[in-house]
Amino acid sequence: MNASEQRRAPRRRVGTAITVDNAISDERLGHIGNISSSGLMLISNKPLRADAIYQLRLTLPSRGQGEHTLEFGVHEQWSEAANVPGQYWTGFRIIAISESDALKLRKWIEAPGGEFV
Repeated sequence: MNASEQRRAPRRRVGTAITVDNAISDERLGHIGNISSSGLMLISNKPLRADAIYQLRLTLPSRGQGEHTLEFGVHEQWSEAANVPGQYWTGFRIIAISESDALKLRKWIEAPGGEFV
């Protein structure tokens, strides 16, 4: 089974740079490639630890409802070198998110005008 067949929710392509920080260390990890209510793909300039748990923080851009800063726990599922030298793609599964942040994320993903992958 390939990665797209394992996805539980449609992933929305992100049309603008949404930066992602490690919420514990405040280190910038990269930016979102695509995101769903159950996971995301991060584009970074360095490889991240395999099978690691992270606490991420990101701010979703406004879609007429104001910006929303979200914080949630993720588990690294896979990683590979991107097509661009020096970049890496990393897939994460969301494992811990508050109900209010989950609702904000779901509404942002489902807002009109998105492109799904």
